[in-house]
Amino acid sequence: MNFIEKDKIYLAQTYARQPIAIIRGKGATVWDIDGKEYLDFVSGISVLNVGHCHRKVIKAIKEQCQKIMHTSNLYYIIPQIELAELLYNLSGGYKSFFCNSGAEANEAAIKLARKYTKKKEIICAKGSFHGRTLATLSATGQDRYKKNFEPLLKEFKHVEYGKAEEIEKAITRDTAAVMLEPILGEGGVVIPPKNYLREVKEICEENGILMILDEVQTGLGRVGEIFAWKLFKVEPDIFTLAKSLGGGFPIGAMLAKENVMDAFKPGDHASTFGGNHLACASAKAVIETIIEENLCKKAKELGEYMMDKLKNLQKYSIVKEIRGVGLMIGIELNIPCKKFVDKARERGLLINCTQERVIRLLPPLIVSKKQIRDAIRILEEIFKNEN
Repeated sequence: MNFIEKDKIYLAQTYARQPIAIIRGKGATVWDIDGKEYLDFVSGISVLNVGHCHRKVIKAIKEQCQKIMHTSNLYYIIPQIELAELLYNLSGGYKSFFCNSGAEANEAAIKLARKYTKKKEIICAKGSFHGRTLATLSATGQDRYKKNFEPLLKEFKHVEYGKAEEIEKAITRDTAAVMLEPILGEGGVVIPPKNYLREVKEICEENGILMILDEVQTGLGRVGEIFAWKLFKVEPDIFTLAKSLGGGFPIGAMLAKENVMDAFKPGDHASTFGGNHLACASAKAVIETIIEENLCKKAKELGEYMMDKLKNLQKYSIVKEIRGVGLMIGIELNIPCKKFVDKARERGLLINCTQERVIRLLPPLIVSKKQIRDAIRILEEIFKNEN
């Protein structure tokens, strides 16, 4: 019995998996159980910003697990305090709450916004994705994820992404916050107008409501800045991180300005595993690596290089648009892209398809120019055969 047959017998069938089992990785390269090599331009869905098995992250995990892995938040956790200090300094004064995932981080943001404002409504964007829990699913602006799980929470409104005036119209006396992704990730790598987030922030300030930015996919260097809100020159009241924070180890974080975070009191929120010794040691090593290796700058430069090389693909009729910031890039096609994911995998390139027609490229920030050229060559071979 092979691994695919065992998967069907023993696991909940909640994923449409690719027919390979990856067992080893290094940098931007992975190998499957049969020894085949692949360029990884998915990065665990924007998780492996520092690449697979970075030596500094491995060292941190190894050293920490030989000391202690978990005690719970009943006691002070030194790696957690050190990680929070790093994030405080990088963000310019935001306090941290640690959990285990992006959905949990967004749940914490929703709870904090309600506690701080004593209001209930959250305004979100159509096309957004914030998680799979009932609250974050309610915040998500895509009906396909909600089917079969109603009734969801009613206090969430959805407006067109990129139109600040839509948010202004949706505000009521009971609006607590606006919750947005700086760039829509699962929504198809949709980049908002240049001044959109700043206009939203002004609207929030004028109406006394909070601005929450979901940086689960865009955070920690992916878009060429440590946080995407720095790229768009706007300071949210609350923002969330996960995915790339742990370098492959599960951890999420909700960060808020001091006056907002201080609304949380002992007993208001908690997480048994959130911010434990091992997760925080890994995350601390990831952030130190991003800083030491100047990966924000590298992501910006490599993103520009990649976008320039991708221009050549626009000559193919199936390509509708190529868009991206840093190393978060989407190639929108005029036809469904699932088969291109399969064809790329067969040629040794791992890519992802979202919104049915958008090829999403999320290589590790340590990817080389040669690996970028190799990936584009494979894509061109596929597109050429399709035309």
